[in-house]
Amino acid sequence: MNVFFSDEQDHPVDTSGMLEFAERVLSEEGLPESTEMAVLLVGREQIADYNERFMGRTGPTDVLAFPVEDLSPGSIPRVAPEDPPLNLGDVFLCPVEIKERAVAEGFEPNDFQYLLVAHGILHLLGYDHEEDVAAELMERREDELLKLIGRSIG
Repeated sequence: MNVFFSDEQDHPVDTSGMLEFAERVLSEEGLPESTEMAVLLVGREQIADYNERFMGRTGPTDVLAFPVEDLSPGSIPRVAPEDPPLNLGDVFLCPVEIKERAVAEGFEPNDFQYLLVAHGILHLLGYDHEEDVAAELMERREDELLKLIGRSIG
């Protein structure tokens, strides 16, 4: 798996653990080895700017996902050896926002951070939480992925 990982903020995080987990999620989802994506850790101002410019929402948020492909959960496109790698898109995370939300909601901040890594990647893979059935599917998959690394939420 080819996960570009960039830490562009000052809050301390387990970047190597997050990178390994992102790669594990892609592998567990059955994606081709050549699959590409990016995870970027950014500060409040940058994520607030992206949130407003691309989502039409004001203020900072904890995670944003920008898929390149229009995928459906569990339906991975086949990539022939001569084809370019599958590029999923980008996941932006704001560790300061993640920590504040985790504390406010009574979650362990590091576990919550890993949850949002999975959450963002699952969005790139076509999962969403707009309807109850889809949200339940996404939450169940997030829980399964967290359990693989000995973490849980709630």
